[in-house]
Amino acid sequence: MSQKEIFFENDRVLIINNSIFQTKLIKDDSIDLVITSPPYNVDIKYNSHDDQISYEKYKEFSEEWMTCCYKWLKDDGRFCLNIPLDKNKGGQQSVGADLTTIAKKIGFKYHSTIIWNEGNISRRTAWGSWLSASAPFVIAPVELIVVLYKNTWKKTSGSKVSDILRQDFMDWTNGLWSFSGESKKKIGHPAPFPVELPKRCMKLFNFKNDTVLDPFLGSEQPLLRLTSMTERESELILTHTIVKSLSID
Repeated sequence: MSQKEIFFENDRVLIINNSIFQTKLIKDDSIDLVITSPPYNVDIKYNSHDDQISYEKYKEFSEEWMTCCYKWLKDDGRFCLNIPLDKNKGGQQSVGADLTTIAKKIGFKYHSTIIWNEGNISRRTAWGSWLSASAPFVIAPVELIVVLYKNTWKKTSGSKVSDILRQDFMDWTNGLWSFSGESKKKIGHPAPFPVELPKRCMKLFNFKNDTVLDPFLGSEQPLLRLTSMTERESELILTHTIVKSLSID
């Protein structure tokens, strides 16, 4: 491995300092679970990514990076995609439906959609035509976690050891999750997401010792914080972007 391409590595975490499109460090058919929240194309000020491209270019970009994830996943690998239901900045677009369609075109199979109610309606500023039926904006204070898989839903690879608690299993298999989003100021990143999101996905959809990938590392806080909360020997892979298998308390 090129040392320059490895930003950080220990026995549980590998952070790759390279683009998802360029790295050669992730082997095909090696990933058990992809959890990620990609750029939303709403003009967030990232250090390097242009988050205000045309919607057609955004869909092309999405197809390219999801194709990489598809190649890296095992046959029974899962994909938890955190995306908006829709957006109105720069024109109304059905982001959730469009990216799900693209994923299925690549070859992913659809399992379900979890609605994440993060309750951020208080930050709303766009109303369209105020108190008028002329052109009002309807904005849902939710995001999606689209759950897909590569070829087979039943997971047969890995340790086959789960550590999810009974009540958590009952609560999280209900497709409406309610917890707060993360503070940009607290994390120091323009688009953070809370540790609760990958925590639930990892405990619900993977076994101990599974390899988890986030191709858009972002602040790195949610997945790296999981390594201090767990006894699970999972591998985390992050492209900067990777995470090794965790058992999360």
